[in-house]
Amino acid sequence: MKGTELRIAFMGTPDFAVASLKKLVEGGYNVVGVITAPDRPAGRGKQLAESAVKKYAVENNLNVLQPEKLKNPEFLEELRALKADLQVVVAFRMLPEAVWAMPPLGTFNLHGSLLPQYRGAAPLNWAIINGEEKTGVTTFLLDHEIDTGKIIFSKEIDIWENDTVGTIHDSLMEIGAKLVTETVDALAEGNYEAVSQEEIIAGQEIKHAPKIFKDDCRIDWTKDVESVRNLIRGLSPYPAAWTILKHKTTGEEISAKVFFAMHADGKSAQPGTAVSDGKNYIKVACGAGWLQITDLQIAGKKRMKTNEFLRGFQHIEDYLFV
Repeated sequence: MKGTELRIAFMGTPDFAVASLKKLVEGGYNVVGVITAPDRPAGRGKQLAESAVKKYAVENNLNVLQPEKLKNPEFLEELRALKADLQVVVAFRMLPEAVWAMPPLGTFNLHGSLLPQYRGAAPLNWAIINGEEKTGVTTFLLDHEIDTGKIIFSKEIDIWENDTVGTIHDSLMEIGAKLVTETVDALAEGNYEAVSQEEIIAGQEIKHAPKIFKDDCRIDWTKDVESVRNLIRGLSPYPAAWTILKHKTTGEEISAKVFFAMHADGKSAQPGTAVSDGKNYIKVACGAGWLQITDLQIAGKKRMKTNEFLRGFQHIEDYLFV
């Protein structure tokens, strides 16, 4: 059987998932249903907002299901009525066995790491934060434990010195979409050999990718320059690394997000010390080394380049980054 002959149910929510759904639709695959998150209030006006996947699905006249609870009997009946041969999951939520075990060919997930490394909710972020030089995407069959099922395919890419989670996200979004269609074809034809993750682990130290919270995003300027820079890159543009600018005399505190920084030269100084010409650059001392901030955002303001920021904030050296 060809992949385009299968009845496919697709599950996903954000932009990252749209690329895979689009690849299936434009490739002539038979997507019989799209399962995505319910509409949620968003923005200052708290207007109901549709997920990126729903917007694409509606624009392309696809059947959309938006369950609040995946174990709800009514939803399970709707899902069963799709008579899907295969379910494809990209950036969705954890599925109960009643859902992932439903189709004859099972359910596979596209995960943003080279499994078994970086299982969890934020694999792209943690790979960069931890200073990895490579990452990738993996398709695997869903099983009882999250991100532990048998691996079907994976694709590796390099993480370059100036990559951020934003650039890696965009690269893997397209690479992952292609891997999804390849996986559908392989499952349809039976042309694959699923590999147990336990076989791959073989004594490796497994690194995890838990959900990222606000405290994880705060910059610790006492750490070495590479660790600080990796944190900034691994959180840019979202959710973004942040710091406090504390006035040395008055104690005034201002919250700021930092989106990118480069290595810089400087003499040994207290971590968090800022040096600037008042026009073009801001350098901040780390526990070992210096960083030059190129993009930042003060709370309540827009994101700015350093030279633009300094036009309205010329006494940066009066503050300590803490």
